Amino acid sequence: MTFVRAPLVSDLETQSLSRPSPARIGGLDAAEAQIAATTYETLDVKLDAARRLFWCHLRPLERPCFSPELLRDVAAMQRSIPQMFHRDLPAEESLRYFVCASAIPGIFNLGGDLGLFGSLIKQGDLAGLTRYGYAAVEAIHRNHVAFDLPVVTIALVQGDALGGGFECALAHDLIIAERSAKFGLPEVLFNLFPGMGAYSFLSRRLGRQAAEKFIFSGRIHTAQELHEIGLVDVLAEDGEGEAALLDYVDRNARWHNSRQATYRARRRVDPVELRELRDVVEVWAEAAIRLTDQDLRRMSRLTGAQDRRMSATAA
Repeated sequence: MTFVRAPLVSDLETQSLSRPSPARIGGLDAAEAQIAATTYETLDVKLDAARRLFWCHLRPLERPCFSPELLRDVAAMQRSIPQMFHRDLPAEESLRYFVCASAIPGIFNLGGDLGLFGSLIKQGDLAGLTRYGYAAVEAIHRNHVAFDLPVVTIALVQGDALGGGFECALAHDLIIAERSAKFGLPEVLFNLFPGMGAYSFLSRRLGRQAAEKFIFSGRIHTAQELHEIGLVDVLAEDGEGEAALLDYVDRNARWHNSRQATYRARRRVDPVELRELRDVVEVWAEAAIRLTDQDLRRMSRLTGAQDRRMSATAA
């Protein structure tokens, strides 16, 4: 087992892994076995070799948000994925699916690191906010483009996906959600807006007017509501999300090539470019620096609520 401690947000570049010969041993080659056995501080990963499906469960250490440590590990994990894809192997033996889920019961992810944001805003650290935002949207964009591989990316939401957690889910080809899952963009409550993909992804899925209405409302939406408007692709009963995902994969195994190619075409016809996401991050960071003390107190109360929820979940 290899324990990964990659750099923090300020330096997320990692070295490429060499690719061994793709000889198969028990359904895995040497590179796949190494990657599937890698351990991270804030992620749990495993490979379903039979389905050619890579699982990534988010496991933040403290607050259930995208901390710098979680972003660091996500970047390292994402850069390992291409090493599991071998163009000289038959398509049925190559990686087919990537799944992002959560190891925390009832919580997918609650979004950006509000404690860090508050500290950077008080210091007037525009560069620090921008650097965090860049790291977040780079991770989101890698999911959005499916690592530039013929794989299908799936977000399995079995709890609340708020703020950046919702933005993360929106970046995937498909969202499978359990009925009790909740989705929302609460940034408007402290006079900010979701700056790491929400506007880009929602405007393409719902149109500009509906996207802005969604963002300005600050409402929490049920999985059923989002299924009805097409943002959630598969609605599962509580406790059956993983079974629903595996059923979807098995039922569509015969047509994987068609589906991954269709999603790739969708990204080409209606692309979300990394440059666009980074430009929006800059708008977000400049808006964040302008928050008032009253806005920051509201943000702090939300941070406290997240901490209390994490403590209750751990207990």
